Amino acid sequence: MRRLVSDTMVVAERNLVRLPRSPDLLLAFTVQPVMFVLLFVYVFGGAINTPGYSYVDFLIPGIIVQNIAFGGFVTALGLSEDLRKGLIDRFRSLPMARPAVLAGRTLADVVTNLLSVCVLVVTGLIIGFSFHAGVGEVIGGFGLLLLFGYAFSWVFALLGMLVSSPEAANSVGFIAVFPLTFISSAFVPTASMPAALRWFADVNPFTIVVNAMRSLWLGAPAGNNVWGAVVWSLVILALFAPLAVWRYRKAAGH
Repeated sequence: MRRLVSDTMVVAERNLVRLPRSPDLLLAFTVQPVMFVLLFVYVFGGAINTPGYSYVDFLIPGIIVQNIAFGGFVTALGLSEDLRKGLIDRFRSLPMARPAVLAGRTLADVVTNLLSVCVLVVTGLIIGFSFHAGVGEVIGGFGLLLLFGYAFSWVFALLGMLVSSPEAANSVGFIAVFPLTFISSAFVPTASMPAALRWFADVNPFTIVVNAMRSLWLGAPAGNNVWGAVVWSLVILALFAPLAVWRYRKAAGH
């Protein structure tokens, strides 16, 4: 266990130290999310009715959940590239814990996700978003976001090892996850959707996590949303982490 932790930290550091040397990756965690926030608030916000909330208060929890889910794209792209370049075979030849490669990459995602969340929250505060909850609930919301983002990093880790190239990882991941984020309560109330679509949106894990964030940050009625969001995150983690490790061992010849 000590070796696994040590190797995981080394791999996580490897993925983080290259960020300052890759400004294009930093743009994905900073400028791009801000552009989405400004676009929705000032272009679409006036046309969307959100009873009980200003649109900026309604939007910020939703767009942060969407962005935190897509934070694992870096893992998918990186693993696909490592497989194509033969770096996974080099890792196999080193005296290191095998799961550390995946654990280190997903751990690095937690750091980049936290950076992205902070950027979006600051942007929201500047344009009018405000918390309507206590410090404990706000901190709990940050914790829930990081847990959900970490779970989705394992989804993208599996995806990155299933496809043939980084380009394919980007396309398949976008096609698989992007519709789920929009058919949810992230950007519009589900009550405004057609009946069949509304049913799907209401059971969508993105809706449950977004509603949990609104409960924690805006003081909305919680119901079972917070616990439901935690359970969904743990289920996704419990399902996709073993699958990703299995696929990694298979790709590495084990």
